[in-house]
Amino acid sequence: MVAGDKNGASSFSLYCLTKCFQKPVTSTLAEKGQDQPEGMHGKSLSDSKKVTQKKPGGWKSMPFILGNETFERLATFGLLANFTVYLVKQLSLEQVVAVNIMNIWSGITNFAPLLGAFVSDAYVGRFKTIAFSSFASLLGMMTVTLTAWLPQLHPPKCNAGQQSLGQCKSASKTQLGVLLMGLCFLSIGTGGIRPCSIPFGVDQFDPTTEEGVKGITSFFNWYYTTFTVVILFTLTVVVYIQTSVSWVLGFGIPTILMVCSIVLFFIGTKLYVYVEPEGSIFSGIAQVLVSAYKKRKLKVPEGEFDGIDFYDPPLKATVLSKLPLTNQFRFLNKAAMIVDDKELNSDGSPTNHWRLCSIQQVEEVKCLIKIIPIWASGIICFTSMTQQGTFTVLQALKMDRHLGPNFQIPAGSISIISMLTIGIWLPIYDRLIVPSLRKVTKHDGGITLLQRIGIGIVFSILSMVVAGLIEKERRAAANSHPNPLGIAPVSVMWLAPQLILMGFCEAFNIIGQIEFFNQQFPDHMRSIANSLISCSFGGASYLSSLLVTVVHAVTGSHSHPDWLTNDINAGRLDYFYYVIAGMGVVNFIYFLYCAHRYRYKGSVQEEDKKPSMILSWFNQPRSERN
Repeated sequence: MVAGDKNGASSFSLYCLTKCFQKPVTSTLAEKGQDQPEGMHGKSLSDSKKVTQKKPGGWKSMPFILGNETFERLATFGLLANFTVYLVKQLSLEQVVAVNIMNIWSGITNFAPLLGAFVSDAYVGRFKTIAFSSFASLLGMMTVTLTAWLPQLHPPKCNAGQQSLGQCKSASKTQLGVLLMGLCFLSIGTGGIRPCSIPFGVDQFDPTTEEGVKGITSFFNWYYTTFTVVILFTLTVVVYIQTSVSWVLGFGIPTILMVCSIVLFFIGTKLYVYVEPEGSIFSGIAQVLVSAYKKRKLKVPEGEFDGIDFYDPPLKATVLSKLPLTNQFRFLNKAAMIVDDKELNSDGSPTNHWRLCSIQQVEEVKCLIKIIPIWASGIICFTSMTQQGTFTVLQALKMDRHLGPNFQIPAGSISIISMLTIGIWLPIYDRLIVPSLRKVTKHDGGITLLQRIGIGIVFSILSMVVAGLIEKERRAAANSHPNPLGIAPVSVMWLAPQLILMGFCEAFNIIGQIEFFNQQFPDHMRSIANSLISCSFGGASYLSSLLVTVVHAVTGSHSHPDWLTNDINAGRLDYFYYVIAGMGVVNFIYFLYCAHRYRYKGSVQEEDKKPSMILSWFNQPRSERN
């Protein structure tokens, strides 16, 4: 699968697998009689002001929602699972150009859900966002399919011998422009569908009832099951059709499936529960920053907060955990400082939300700021993962992919090895290793989440080192046994060690990050927590594109080609892998520093607050206010 969607799919499949071994958050909250966090589980059906239709919803709408999501994923992943090979083989693009297209497009696609989530939450709602985005995805798929079908939209056919000699005509600017337009439509579609699909399904159930909790749990199970089946199907059957039968058919099938997805989605229109948009959490973050800036001249003393009035209203129903006021990033505390009574209405609400924010809002922004250094360390780690959909596929194209005399493994399917590693390792780790570690460390998870993330970074470094060593041997074998196609007499299964190590990297690092972000963010901010993983892949794609461009530009000379030259046997891809491994070592040292200094978020009960520290100013009579 391509760099962006393959790794995005891989990370999500990890999240799916972990859910199989954990008690759902929803059930835990329901047992305690608490409301569900809005960002994680949607709104309650009992809130008639926010839900425009209460019934039927539930499982009556699930066949249409799950069918829509299954067909949509089949379409999207099926179209893009083998896309690097399509760019190189069918459009005759240089491998550096193809890799950069994939990386840049992947970056845009992974950041797009942030915009989609904002538009959905603040303005149009999930149903309209999914509907609009589905048509955008369909337009993108039709456009990409046309580039394979119409002769005017792709260069003349070129055989393997001509490709090895560099005699093929590359796609023209017009042909490339049409392809990029299709990818832009796909990015728009992904930006709307990805952040809304799960919440829209959860919206169909009432999490305050036992039946609703069971429904949500079953929905997750079905969602994860269909997701896993889709990934396996696209990495095998669809990729094989594209490579061995026809690119037009291989792209056409996903496009037809996308049409089926849209039809199913609209058939269930009368059955859905619709939750109206209530505003985005990004607005609250912006309000804190603006308020703190407006009050930048105020002085906040260190230590205790005696004698200072802060705005501290009761928590909203969707907020489950109360955060205490802290000294960390204390310049942000100015946003909650009450300067005079004109900042509050008679009912205790702020007259201007862009000048006065609550302590809860301030501490939520601090949670985000604290996590950014840890999050940033994942970008370089994920840069290693993005190579699976680009250069690893290009390596596979130059290796012996035969299984028996008549069958060849499609190069785009080789990354399934890392997914199989994850699927086998996670149950073993969860059921056998964690209980053993728990006896030694006395920690519920066996090891801390930061330790788990760090282990993943180490595996990413090892993966790149092994990838470099294997590429050195592959290149040597290809050059010592020259042939017209440049195929090395080395089995493609020699790529398995680096892919297995990368599977361990994903199992430790991505799952560790998902759990860490979800624990360290307040419950109703978990949508941001989960979107950070997508942003990490986006940042990694951009970094990978920058690295490829720089290496391609500075490593060549008149006496020898650059490391990433179009002829992989003449280049030094192994050196490129070593560079990423070296960056990983520096990144690991940086991570250790950040992890050592990280402070975990705290919590406080309403009844345990100290009046001398946090004053509920709006509850005082006006005559007693300072």
